[in-house]
Amino acid sequence: MKIIEHAELGNPADVLKLKELPSRAPEAGEVRVKIIATPIHPANLLQITGQYASAPQLPSVPGGEGIAEVIEVGDGVDHIKPGQNVLIAGAGGTWRDEMTAPAAAFIPAPPGDVEQLSMLAVNPLTAHLLLTTFRELKAGDWIIQSAANSAVGEMVIQLAAQRGIRTVNVVRREILVPGLRALGGDVVLTDGPDLADRVKEATDGAPIVLAFDSVAGETFERLVGTLAYGATIVSYGVLSGQPPQLNLASVIANDVHVRGFWLAKWYETAGPDERQSAFGGLIPLIAGGRIKTRIDSRYPLEEIREAVTRASENGRDGKVILTPNAA
Repeated sequence: MKIIEHAELGNPADVLKLKELPSRAPEAGEVRVKIIATPIHPANLLQITGQYASAPQLPSVPGGEGIAEVIEVGDGVDHIKPGQNVLIAGAGGTWRDEMTAPAAAFIPAPPGDVEQLSMLAVNPLTAHLLLTTFRELKAGDWIIQSAANSAVGEMVIQLAAQRGIRTVNVVRREILVPGLRALGGDVVLTDGPDLADRVKEATDGAPIVLAFDSVAGETFERLVGTLAYGATIVSYGVLSGQPPQLNLASVIANDVHVRGFWLAKWYETAGPDERQSAFGGLIPLIAGGRIKTRIDSRYPLEEIREAVTRASENGRDGKVILTPNAA
């Protein structure tokens, strides 16, 4: 089998190498699959450079989700059959053309767009959990988010619209505004020092009850300034590379609740019922094409340098996907 591996931290285009290893037959309770599609996420690139919240054990195979076809199953596995497509949700190291892992790491996939399904377990799940974990939202409520053009941000817009939740979407470039409005964003604004005033004007002063921030730096503080009394802001990323700025006076006077979210920790702590509930709600939406992630480009494993270079570029139009077994 072919794998993408790095034995040191650094620029992904420099440290990632294509290697070939013997395939491994499944033992009892395991499943062997061939990978159809697996996405490249910003978090993957941060881990490779050593800038993520947790450092990989080296040598390491990146990747945390995908979709695959079952090749064979070990003894005791009866809910998954050879030839069936499965979602990879719970096994790391997906940047390879095949893998063998415990059966619990795979979820039977419904019919549908395999590339869209390959991205279900990270960005759509993050958006779903942001919308359901921190506050009980109802139709008509207003929320605000930074990096609204990111894959998570676009999923928040689509999932919120399904529930009648209204969104203020903050971006850093004016060129992004029309696309997010077309996607269903109620208000789309560029970031800036007067953000709170423009949000108030655009929403007719409606209370903003929940905020999601993945930019940090000054943007975090500006989002806090838009919030209603008793609102919550959730930090789940640091795209700016700067720590969040926080005006404690605003937090204290407005009783703003500051929370954090890390999907990796959710996977560690969520029980079977919680996982089933989360995936059960998302799979029909994605399989049915009701919510989508934009795809910029596709690359075989042999072009990993070009793939991670493209995934690092600001001008791309959606996700970069590795397709290890494409014809």
